[in-house]
Amino acid sequence: MKNNRRDFLRITGLGGLGLVSSNLIGCKTSNEILSATIPTGNQRFNMAGYAAPKIETVRIGFIGLGSRGPGAVSRMSKIEGVEIKAICDLLPKEVDKVSKMLEGTAHKPETYSGGQEVWKEMVDRDDLDLIYIATPWNWHAPMAIYAMEAGKHAATEQPAGKTIDELWQLVETSERTKKHCMMLENVCYGFFELLTLNMARQGFFGEIIHGEGAYIHDLRDLNFSKDGYQDMWRLKENIERNGSLYPSHGLGPICQVMNINRGDQLDYLTSLSSDDFHMGKMAKELAAEDDFYKPFVGQSYRGNMNTTAIKTKKGRSIMVQHDVTSPRPYSRIHLISGTKAFARQYPSEKISTGHDWLSEAEMKAVEEKYTPEIVKKVGDLAKQIGGHGGMDFLMDWRLIDCLRNGLPLDQDVYDAALWSSVTPLSVQSVNNRAQSVDIPDFTRGAWKTNKPIDITLT
Repeated sequence: MKNNRRDFLRITGLGGLGLVSSNLIGCKTSNEILSATIPTGNQRFNMAGYAAPKIETVRIGFIGLGSRGPGAVSRMSKIEGVEIKAICDLLPKEVDKVSKMLEGTAHKPETYSGGQEVWKEMVDRDDLDLIYIATPWNWHAPMAIYAMEAGKHAATEQPAGKTIDELWQLVETSERTKKHCMMLENVCYGFFELLTLNMARQGFFGEIIHGEGAYIHDLRDLNFSKDGYQDMWRLKENIERNGSLYPSHGLGPICQVMNINRGDQLDYLTSLSSDDFHMGKMAKELAAEDDFYKPFVGQSYRGNMNTTAIKTKKGRSIMVQHDVTSPRPYSRIHLISGTKAFARQYPSEKISTGHDWLSEAEMKAVEEKYTPEIVKKVGDLAKQIGGHGGMDFLMDWRLIDCLRNGLPLDQDVYDAALWSSVTPLSVQSVNNRAQSVDIPDFTRGAWKTNKPIDITLT
């Protein structure tokens, strides 16, 4: 089995199913793009609503301990019914840090480090149930696919994959192995996002008309920092690919409000980007003082602001923005517009049922009525343990809760693939003067009958 799985990855690589990666296709129409990226055949098995067998104690192996990984290990170590069995990172020093962090706890994981392929040795163990992936983006899909082939559930940081081919591989592997593949979109577990989701499920907004989300976060100093991301990988992600590189923080919660993949489906998108006004200039200024930065001078950086507009099958509209280089306040927007009410999160949490915002007292009454059960049950603990204000802990707790109780995951492989697909498709649209691009239906039509899963309950 070990050799078979290694052969599988070597054969599939990034090309996978013998298809053409959407972000490498030239100037083609949207129909031509889809004809090159949709596998033929019917859905093998519907993972939407699938409840895997219960796991009394979830045994976890972690890959990637540089940025997001240590926090995930720390949070998981505090959740009942979890055993951290193994940890892995390319750099031994990162593994040592996390090992020391776990001293004094009940978790004594075996360690793996020092080589590009060492993570496979960890995944091949027969005493793991879940592989938690917090590596650079290009490793997410190969590692998740390998994990499912090895009989483990996979949970990966976003994006789940960088090409349409990889995303179809994730879907087909999950369906064939009946192993979960969850993209760890923590913002879906934000307190205001969960509040508005519960409000939407109970009809507060009426029919949902429009939604907006974003990832607006000035990361210039971090991306150009030598001590930031290993081998400057995130800075390199902003070179050449000009589109919405990190859409799911804004898109995921809106898709859940609109029951995307479960009653509605994304249909097509159009995307445009501004020019780059900062990154190229910053690279030149840094290179003038430090030769280390010379390779980053003259590169084609993505534009400051990308705006992607999406239409759904049922006629709703979504706007998603991405800007990690402009000097402006952090925002995910999170805007919901319905036939009866309106809500937005940034710059301050506001709700309206008419021309004016609800008063402070009215807002408090709404929160008391619509705060979901999961927040009532775990919210205070989540805030104490933390992770982006508690949303990270809520996400991890809910994942373990679902696996231990044999419940369907809130975010399945179709969500992971669909939300991640916006990146390569937006690149295609930007490269073709904002031409509309069809969005693949990773459920192969099952969205018409799939039922929503209610995160707000426990």
